[in-house]
Amino acid sequence: MDKTAQKVWNQAHQQANSGRRTISIDPITRLEGHGKIEIFLNDQGNVDRAYLQIPELRGFEVFCQGRPSEDMPQLTSRICGVCPTAHHMAGAKTLDDLYGVECHPVGRKIRELVYNAFMFEDHALHVYVLGGPDFIVGPDAPKESRNILGVIGKVGLDVGKKVISMRRRVRDIINYAGGKVIHPVMGLPGGVAKGISASELPKLRETAKEALEFAKFTLQVFHDIVLKNDAYVKLITSDMFTHKTYYMGLVDKNNKVSFYDGELRVVTPEGKEYAKFPARDYLEHISEHVEPWSYIKFPFLKKVGWNGFVEGNSSGIFAVAPMARLNAAEGMSTPEAQKAYEEYFKVLGGKPVHHTLANHWARVVEMIQAAERMVELTNDPEITGKEFRTIPSKTPKIGVGVVEAPRGTLIHQYETDEKGLIRRANLIVATLNNSARIAMSVDKAAKGLIKEGKVNDGLLNMVEMAFRAYDPCFGCATHTLPGEMPMIVTLRDLKGAVIREIRRN
Repeated sequence: MDKTAQKVWNQAHQQANSGRRTISIDPITRLEGHGKIEIFLNDQGNVDRAYLQIPELRGFEVFCQGRPSEDMPQLTSRICGVCPTAHHMAGAKTLDDLYGVECHPVGRKIRELVYNAFMFEDHALHVYVLGGPDFIVGPDAPKESRNILGVIGKVGLDVGKKVISMRRRVRDIINYAGGKVIHPVMGLPGGVAKGISASELPKLRETAKEALEFAKFTLQVFHDIVLKNDAYVKLITSDMFTHKTYYMGLVDKNNKVSFYDGELRVVTPEGKEYAKFPARDYLEHISEHVEPWSYIKFPFLKKVGWNGFVEGNSSGIFAVAPMARLNAAEGMSTPEAQKAYEEYFKVLGGKPVHHTLANHWARVVEMIQAAERMVELTNDPEITGKEFRTIPSKTPKIGVGVVEAPRGTLIHQYETDEKGLIRRANLIVATLNNSARIAMSVDKAAKGLIKEGKVNDGLLNMVEMAFRAYDPCFGCATHTLPGEMPMIVTLRDLKGAVIREIRRN
């Protein structure tokens, strides 16, 4: 923790224990994982500092040690039940690199089909269920309405059925080609475990075609409900939801947005290319900072350095996820998505876009690309090829793999012995990459919204919107396991006054 943050944190705890007002949002809602927000007010009732704390801890990097490397795509997919396909695919790609084998062209196409289906259905989940209620129902709506039932009440039962049906049908693609929809079993070094039958292809094509129409429909919903509402547009572009940081995303050889493969591209707060590198070089560019008030770590650009929770060119903080991917790329790789991309930047004032809440719009643009790519792949006759795996022959040593998870760049690295048993695993997940910017977003939103001690449920929900736009998965992000788990236990009486605090640091 930098000295200023440490001072504010200590003062905040002293103030809280001496009767000064503290606001807790615990638990925070509509996310994957667990977290809480602690907001400390000064004598005037304004915010001194707001902290997003992640109190859970998971030990997957340690659980993996000693396991056969071939287990990793299945083992790491257990980190999260919402985004298991991302970890599974990152694991499979890491095995390709670990064993020094090129994925078979047919196997690659099958992987891409499954992965784009996953990106589509996961983005649809956030648009309509997790993040969408804040706009479709409204940030000030009663909290019992800010959910999928409230969304259905606003857009109509037929649309609600369409959302559920479309996600189910796209998930059927993952279930068929991936073996399982929650924890896929398809990924092997050099390819996949099974092929796609030619008899199934017409059904897959029809689903992909309907997914594209649904993605276009979702963009229209966003236009009608969000962009035509001046209050929403002002909220999206307001200073309290804006940060000028670096941005990182995976791009193809033409610097277009890529979900499955390519190189990592970083752009400055002005949108100029800062770095471009293959996944294997990630440790030359990314380092991690630790704070004592959260179990999540804070990655930053190594060559810029860690200079605290600040924005601008001198800060090494960067963002990933949909908005960052669009900022880091020079366009989308499919035509309909490109049209939506161009409109996105035109309306929001050009590149790069720094408005955190614009992630929601960027997510819809990516839904279109994922659906278009599904259409392309299901119309590729080679995807039903009878051979779909290249058998590896090299001794494994070190492997690195990267994909773009719905919530941003996901990096896996495995080191093994000569038998292929995991000696060390390092996972830098999407939410981890976003963690510093998320912390800044929560703090800035709280300071912009809470004045003179005036607070209500709607305002607190808008503070939560600051993290919710990133679609974070804190179950994925807290993945390290130290020798002893730090802990703070606070005992309070019935009136909420602190009786005793027990610490294990």
